[in-house]
Amino acid sequence: MKEYVIQLTHRPGELVGITNLLSPVGVNLKSVAAMAIGDRAIMRFIPDDAIAARNALSSHGVQFEEHEVVVALLENKAGELTGVAATLAEAGINLLALYVVGVSDDLIELAIICDDPKKARKLLE
Repeated sequence: MKEYVIQLTHRPGELVGITNLLSPVGVNLKSVAAMAIGDRAIMRFIPDDAIAARNALSSHGVQFEEHEVVVALLENKAGELTGVAATLAEAGINLLALYVVGVSDDLIELAIICDDPKKARKLLE
């Protein structure tokens, strides 16, 4: 699973400009986060088809970052995120982003983007 990060200008139409590149090639967004700070904005998303997303963005000259996603299943209760964050912090792993990509009964599927996905994956197995 991959995550993409795109820097945008904070103005009307920026988000639709990106989604208009992805939807015609059948890319569905499993999870998305967007935020504006001043005159800048950032869009982070996890597509269902990383290859199609990468190709669509690249073919239209969109600059982006691509990150490996680590997935963890957590119980839906207080303290679970604290445990994951503490485990990663103690190992010197820096978090870049977190997404909830699924919820089922008492479980949460958490997508973790960090600076050492291989090490994080081993720690969270």
